[in-house]
Order: sequence, then structure tokens, then C-alpha cells
Amino acid sequence: MNKILFGRYIPLDSFVHRMDPRSKLVLSFLYVIVIFFANSWWIYLLMTIVAFLSILASKINFKLFVEGIMPLLWIIAFTIVIQIFFGTGGHLYWQWGIFSITSLGILNAAYIFVRFTLIILISTLLTLSTSPIQISDALESLLMPLRKIHFPVYEVALMLSIALRFVPTLMDETETIMNAQRARGVDFGTGNIVQRLRKIIPILIPLFVSAFNRAEDLATAMEARGYQGGTGRTKYRQLKWGNRDTIASLVYLLMTASVFALRLL
Repeated sequence: MNKILFGRYIPLDSFVHRMDPRSKLVLSFLYVIVIFFANSWWIYLLMTIVAFLSILASKINFKLFVEGIMPLLWIIAFTIVIQIFFGTGGHLYWQWGIFSITSLGILNAAYIFVRFTLIILISTLLTLSTSPIQISDALESLLMPLRKIHFPVYEVALMLSIALRFVPTLMDETETIMNAQRARGVDFGTGNIVQRLRKIIPILIPLFVSAFNRAEDLATAMEARGYQGGTGRTKYRQLKWGNRDTIASLVYLLMTASVFALRLL
């Protein structure tokens, strides 16, 4: 549980950390969108190079990214197995009833593995190099034009900021509850799947109670401080577009153009 890195921020002095959070947010979304257009190993190689260069520019230990991927390996493996045994097309290697293994199914499974891994790396890089407050400010700034149609920009940005801030808090709370259950003799690693699911119930109930208590305390604190949204408020941290953001944007735009050029080839 403590290896889940989503929502955790590591303060460092690097090229990526000093970028405008708006550019990091937009470029991360751009990367995730473009990777779904990849259809060859050359494109995946290009996007892998861009991802590793971005991680290198952040000065964050790559071991942290590997540890962040490990808890999600079961989800990736399950998706790969489904693709292998239910994929169609290409040369047929084996078939039994509705299950079959084809060359195209294996290829698509490999594509999915690389795609999921790169998406996790980029999304983890965004949260590790950008604090929840910066992400909230970036989203609020990007959604500001929607205020003209009465979209609740400030409320959405606040909800995102709170969600990102409480993800690691809830993970730590879950670890504490599990340790308390282990101290009472509960073994989460034994038994069949039904027995293991039953053992999760003593974790979920106190976790939900703790989450609602934290939410109520936070709401009370915000009301006591007179929070009324972003109308008329000023900001201590001003977002400013710099040369780093321009360089990163050009690199990602070049990557996007290269991906579509390779698709045509």
C-alpha cells in the first residue's frame, strides 16, 4: 500500500519541477491521447524515449517509478491475458472453444503492456513533480473560460485538490488499519478469494468512517475560515509561462507530429 505513488509530491529543483503546472498538465494529457494512436514499435520507441527523457529531467529516482508500477501489475497482467486469449486475427497458434492464441492477439497484448506502462509513468511523473495546489491552480486557470457558461470552475478545482491531497492520506490510513488488524491475528495473505474478500470488510468500514470524519472536519474548517469560492480572491502563487514550458511544448508537439507521420508511413 505504501508503494502507491499517485498523489505524492517530491519537492526537488529540476527542469520539470520549475515548469508551469499548466504546461505539465496539458502535455501529460497530450501524451496520453497521442499514445492511443500508436500502432507500431517505432512509435512506441519514440514515446518511450520521450517519457524517459522527461523522467531524467525531473531528477526523480527511477526506482520510485518502478515501485509505483508494481501495485498495478495485476491489472495490467489481467488485461494482457484477456487480450491474448480473446484476440483475433493473424496466424492461429492454438484454439480451444472460445479461447484462442493468435499472432495479432499477442502483438496487441504487447502494445497494451507498453501503453499502460508509459501512461502510468507519465501520470506518476505529473503528481511527483507537481504539488496538489499547483495542479488545482493549473486546472482552475485552464477552465477559466468556462465561467462564461456558469461552469463551477473554482469548485471543480477545489475538489481535485482535495482528492489529490487525500489519496496518500487514505493510503496511510489503510496501512494503519491493516497493521491493527494484523496485530489482532488477521492474515490477509491466506485463504481463497472469498475468504480474502471477507477480510477486506474490517478494513473498509473504519476507512469509510475515517474518510467521512476527515471530510466533515475539513468542511467545518473551511466554513470557519469563511471560504466562499474563488470570487474576489487573490493568489500568492502566480502562474507564469517560461522558456522551459516552450521547450517542453515544442518537444511534445514534435513527438505528436512524428507519431502521425509514422502512422502514415
